[in-house]
Amino acid sequence: MTGGIHARGLVKRFGSYVAVDGIDLEVRSGECFGLLGPNGAGKTSTIRMICCVSPITAGELLVDGLDVRTRAREIKARLGVVPQDDNLDPDLTVEQNLRAYGRYFGLPRDIIAARIEEGLALLQLSDRRASRIDELSGGMKRRLVIARSLMNAPSMLVLDEPTTGLDPQARQVVWQRLRLLKGRGLTMLLTTHYMEEAANLCDRLIIMNRGRIVAQGSPAELVAAHAGRDVLEVQADPEAHQPLVADLQRRGNFEVESSGDTVYVFGRDGESPARLAGEIVGNFRVTVRQANLEDVFLRLTGRSLKE
Repeated sequence: MTGGIHARGLVKRFGSYVAVDGIDLEVRSGECFGLLGPNGAGKTSTIRMICCVSPITAGELLVDGLDVRTRAREIKARLGVVPQDDNLDPDLTVEQNLRAYGRYFGLPRDIIAARIEEGLALLQLSDRRASRIDELSGGMKRRLVIARSLMNAPSMLVLDEPTTGLDPQARQVVWQRLRLLKGRGLTMLLTTHYMEEAANLCDRLIIMNRGRIVAQGSPAELVAAHAGRDVLEVQADPEAHQPLVADLQRRGNFEVESSGDTVYVFGRDGESPARLAGEIVGNFRVTVRQANLEDVFLRLTGRSLKE
């Protein structure tokens, strides 16, 4: 296989703890592929194996057609990595940060200069080239980290929660730049806790839980398969949930879940729970909304907080 990522029976153990439990993974060249899951699901361990900073325990893993066990140095040279933290050098300017990174890869000066100009223009930072890092907003720092990740002209971009902590406007700008890069054919591997981000950027994705893949497909396919078209939400005192759930389950081909102060109703086999909205009698707050990827995530990984 050439391009993308190919994994079969991939395992990562730390002593007796199994972080990644025999997963199969196929990332196609030129797509944006998402890894979703709660904390401890195995996402970070998977990413670290792909980036060749943590050895695999068992199975097969090829990145851009190269075996991570024997070609780690070559793989690292082909990857662009956007870490979760903005690990920029605060003592250098924007331009100096990019130049230092280019030198890390041993690039000629003229290539470095050209890629700096291209990266600054692409990420809309040309007017901040002389700025110090502490003079940049959070959104500018994230765009600079992305520009830095492109200095080695990678064949694949690994994005670890690229918009965490950004306001909605800054997040939208980052999304626009990432879509532009994907349009140029750059393969992307994305981890995020923002379901809207995954739905906006990913062609396909997997949802992991307890080291295993529990679902995979396009965002639209996963929503259709696991949440349906609409979701009915009924807010009520927890004491009223048991009779309410029993009543809703008798009303048709629905799946009913109770969590906190809310009862969620999902349709099965194409049936919409929206018709129930006018049939619920009592002091309840009833809402009908479109199903989304967050519904899928919570249904497959649970609604309780995992620490």
